[in-house]
Amino acid sequence: MPKDLKASILNIMDMEPESSCRMSGIQMHAITDIGRQRDHNEDCVHIFPELGFAVLADGMGGHAAGEVASKLAVENSSHYLTDRLSRISKANTEKDFPGLVRGAITAANTAIYETAVKRPEYGNMGTTIVVAVFQGNRLIVGHVGDSRMYRFRGGALSGITVDHSVVQEQVNLGVISAEEARRSSFRHILTRAVGLDPDVETDTSKHTCMPGDIYLLCSDGLTDALTDETIEQALLQGVSGLAETTASLVNLANEAGGPDNISVILVRMP
Repeated sequence: MPKDLKASILNIMDMEPESSCRMSGIQMHAITDIGRQRDHNEDCVHIFPELGFAVLADGMGGHAAGEVASKLAVENSSHYLTDRLSRISKANTEKDFPGLVRGAITAANTAIYETAVKRPEYGNMGTTIVVAVFQGNRLIVGHVGDSRMYRFRGGALSGITVDHSVVQEQVNLGVISAEEARRSSFRHILTRAVGLDPDVETDTSKHTCMPGDIYLLCSDGLTDALTDETIEQALLQGVSGLAETTASLVNLANEAGGPDNISVILVRMP
């Protein structure tokens, strides 16, 4: 891994709870917070505005395995994206960006799975992941698990990803409502995660960005604590900038009990 990339990741994960950067008009800000009821942080985030990508992961597993899984996911997917995006010509040539995103998540899956095979104490560790790549006015998203991505446009919040969870499948079938899913004791049971098997199935989607769009990547520590309506209101009131708005979302989740680690990335289009 390039030394400067590793240092950038560690600054976010291990040294500072937040990071912000701006280049070419795209603004990004990230915070990961332990919350109020956990004794360690199993979330991990990384932003790289220079190349237009952001990654968020929420680990799971006994002992420190969740923390290891999310860190491996972010390190390996970021390394993969940095290597390949750096090679892409600045000419406006169509590239297989969905394939690029799937490749990044596959790299994360392989690293976690192989580590667990070699280290029995990390057996059955896994993680969610959301990868967002911004290229011009295009957004390509890949995700596995129940960490989410939203778009805030024209004062309205809308979901981009759909959870890979048991309760989401029940919502899709019309068995329970979205609000019942939020309160369900089974809401954290995933149907898909990174690192549990040799291969991983990744959902990808492509979107057209508009000037002023704000994109939110978050772990379930935010969405378990806050409704989409509360998140939307916080974004509506976020006139001071991304740093203040990101901190406000984390503070609101902690005020609601902070039952889990809370990670938030905000991206604003020029």
